[in-house]
Amino acid sequence: MKKAILIIVVILVLLGIIVYQRSKTNSTKNYPNLAKSSMKISSPAFTNNSSIPSKYTCEGENVNPPLVFEDIPENTQSLVLIMDDPDIPEFVKEKYNIEVWDHWVIYNIPSDIQEIQENTKPEGKEGVNTGGDIGYMGPCPPDREHRYFFRLYALDTNLDLPEGANRYEVEQAMQGHIIDQAELIGLYEKQNK
Repeated sequence: MKKAILIIVVILVLLGIIVYQRSKTNSTKNYPNLAKSSMKISSPAFTNNSSIPSKYTCEGENVNPPLVFEDIPENTQSLVLIMDDPDIPEFVKEKYNIEVWDHWVIYNIPSDIQEIQENTKPEGKEGVNTGGDIGYMGPCPPDREHRYFFRLYALDTNLDLPEGANRYEVEQAMQGHIIDQAELIGLYEKQNK
């Protein structure tokens, strides 16, 4: 009797392992790069987790920094770039009824684009930022040093959205189409508060 129970337990464990391995394989078979996440985003103006030069902020020229994209998956149809600030203070969250401040939303960037140059309107469509404008809005933290996330997404499609879509609309349209993603974090604290 004990032998029979042991055999049943072993069979159930093996079946569980097989089912897990199949689900893991199915989730990445259409998007092999998602598992290894090889795509990269960087900037010649600042390194990951370092300060963004004031030139690219509200205290400077308020122009977008240069960005470089590497190792974009071959089957990419378009890229999406979202820059946001999750460190906004509570009074800003309450005033705008938001959790993060969107600084830059760009979608349908051609898949062969390898860089966005400083102070340029990138190829693709620009969305609306939290300030209500289309295009780049530089860091301008009201209280302390904030983190600014530049997230790059490779998609297997172009998004059927007009110019000026908001981040929520872009993220909804991206669902089920992300092949790979990469992240760059810049820091900034205002000198004149």
